[in-house]
Amino acid sequence: MPTPPRPLRVAVLASGSGTSLENLIRRIDDGSVPAEIVRVIASKPGAFVLERARRRGIPAVAVPRKDYPDPTAFNDALHAELADLDVDLVALLGFLSLFELRERFEGRALNTHPALIPAFSGQGFYGRRVHEAVLAAGVKVSGATVHFVDEEYDRGPIVLQEAVPVLAHDTPDTLAARVQAVERRLVPEAIRLFAEGRIRIEGRRTRILPA
Repeated sequence: MPTPPRPLRVAVLASGSGTSLENLIRRIDDGSVPAEIVRVIASKPGAFVLERARRRGIPAVAVPRKDYPDPTAFNDALHAELADLDVDLVALLGFLSLFELRERFEGRALNTHPALIPAFSGQGFYGRRVHEAVLAAGVKVSGATVHFVDEEYDRGPIVLQEAVPVLAHDTPDTLAARVQAVERRLVPEAIRLFAEGRIRIEGRRTRILPA
C-alpha cells in the first residue's frame, strides 16, 4: 500500500483570544483541512490562545514582544521556536507584529486581515481599529482577506478575499461579527489549497490551480 502523504505541518502565530485557531482546529478535526498544528506561539503571555492550544494538546509558548528591544530580536526568538519543527506553513491568525520571513518561509506564511486589502490595511490597522476606520470612511463594503506575508504589513499576494456589506446601523462590533464569519471560512480554505499545492504565486498575484 502506498504511504499516504503526511498532513501539512502548521505553526500558528497569534496575539489574542484564539477564536481563529479554534475554528481551524475544528476544520482539521472534521477532515476539511489536511493539516496538523505543531506549535502555537503567542506574542503576549496572557493571550487566551495559549490556553485554547493546551486544551487541545498542542504545544504552546509565549514569546512576549515587550521582552525584546526591537523587531529583529523578537523575530530571532520566533525563528528559534520554529527552528526544529519542520514547519511547512506559518499561519498568522490575529498576530500583531511583523513576521520576518528570512527566506526560510518565503511563500510559506499566510496572514488574515479584517478588510479588503489594500483598503484599511498596513501598520496600525488591526482588530477593532479596522472596523472603526471603515465606518468612519462611510464605505459600503468591507470584508476579509487571506494573503501571503511579505516584508511589509498587509501587502503580500492575495490568496482569497470576500466582501461583506456595511449596513447603515452597523457598529464596529456588528461589522466585526460579519467579517469574522467570512474569515472562519477563508482561513481554512486557504490552508487547504496550500496543502493541496494549488496556490501559485505569480509576481504580486496568485493563481488557484484546479483540483
